[in-house]
Amino acid sequence: MKVKDCMCNDVCCVKPNTNLNHVAKLMGENHVGCIPVCNENNQICGIVTDRDILLRAVACDKDTKTCQVSDIMTCNVCTCHEDEEMTNAQSKMSQYQIRRLPVCDSNNQIVGILSIGDLTHHDEQLGKEQVCDTMENICNCDGNKNAE
Repeated sequence: MKVKDCMCNDVCCVKPNTNLNHVAKLMGENHVGCIPVCNENNQICGIVTDRDILLRAVACDKDTKTCQVSDIMTCNVCTCHEDEEMTNAQSKMSQYQIRRLPVCDSNNQIVGILSIGDLTHHDEQLGKEQVCDTMENICNCDGNKNAE
């Protein structure tokens, strides 16, 4: 199965100079926990999560009306391509413990987001055990391994 068959392709993006107040409102309106940050060519240059806004801005007493997303976004974003096999995307999500993986086209333009919700929605096609393994790796739910 290809990533494009599993991902959500209804994704909103913001520019690096967007203020955090606007980003938070977009998250609320679209019921999402992250928003890709794209340059003028719609190429991903960062990503911001609701957690980033809380911990990197609000907890640091930054003014969300003036603070720009570029001040708190995560750069060097791990992405996948829409024509990539789902097994490769799941490996990236597992390895880097990523809950939401931006999806790009051949021009490196953002075309979607692959989330853990998408994995569970397609667990029949992907294999329930494989999806469970991916979820466990993402969440670092290693049971008693730490006790040994």
